[in-house]
Amino acid sequence: MSFTQEEIATQPECWLRAAEATEGAGVGAVLPSPGEEVAVVGCGTSWFMARSYAVLREEAGHGRTDAFAASQFPSGRRYDRIVALTRSGTTTEVIDLLTAAQGTTPTTVITADASTPAARAADQVLSLPFADERSVVQTRFATTALALFRAHLGEDLVPVAEDARRALAEPLDPRWVGAEQFTFLGTRWTGGLADEAALKMREASGAWTESYLAMEYRHGPISIAAPGRVVWFLGPPPARLPEEIARTGALLVASERDPLAELVLVQRVAVARAEAAGLDPDRPRNLTRSVVLA
Repeated sequence: MSFTQEEIATQPECWLRAAEATEGAGVGAVLPSPGEEVAVVGCGTSWFMARSYAVLREEAGHGRTDAFAASQFPSGRRYDRIVALTRSGTTTEVIDLLTAAQGTTPTTVITADASTPAARAADQVLSLPFADERSVVQTRFATTALALFRAHLGEDLVPVAEDARRALAEPLDPRWVGAEQFTFLGTRWTGGLADEAALKMREASGAWTESYLAMEYRHGPISIAAPGRVVWFLGPPPARLPEEIARTGALLVASERDPLAELVLVQRVAVARAEAAGLDPDRPRNLTRSVVLA
């Protein structure tokens, strides 16, 4: 079993552990308070999780929340707090942003290692070492960070973890493993999850994969739907869109599972496709565990 497979399988327990941590005063003190105007930043997978959290926080009524790729943070805009996500704590763009914010904007970093440069550059550190990973491809750290955010917003993670356990036990449809192409669709907070699902498929198996907001899919991208290709929803499909997809001959995948648990199923498919293609999901082509720029 690959490191990636092992880490995928531990996600329900990691999510519940993160949820328990939010019950303590320490975690609550470093995460955004209701009413704060917050920017959440990250790179790659971390950026996608930031986007999902930003929507959830605003919808929960906790205040304006914007999400940015760390390299695209608008330096002239003011926030009450910047929250940065970085598994490794060594991502160059995140460190640069935290360093630039010193003395002007309070910063919190969520990372797997509290001894890293990003942690030293931030005002406050929330470490999730139990969710750290050996694999290059991120799975449990990113989803655990989002689970932490959701629990802090008052969500009950127990049914989410149960959905994930079912996603881990479900047999994989051979049509998913052998599909020519995947498109992942999300709405509102699951738009970030759709982008993350596509990234996992690309990273692990080199698959031709795209992702869109579900209502935008009608505006051009649906033209690539065809037999032998998959259109996969992260969350409930908008009305009438499943019928439109069915007419293309593409395989529609949608479930009533929590979208974060559905992402676990996608991760499993990505690994299965990698193995079927003779690839090593622990060592994806052209990637390293952290992007450190010269």
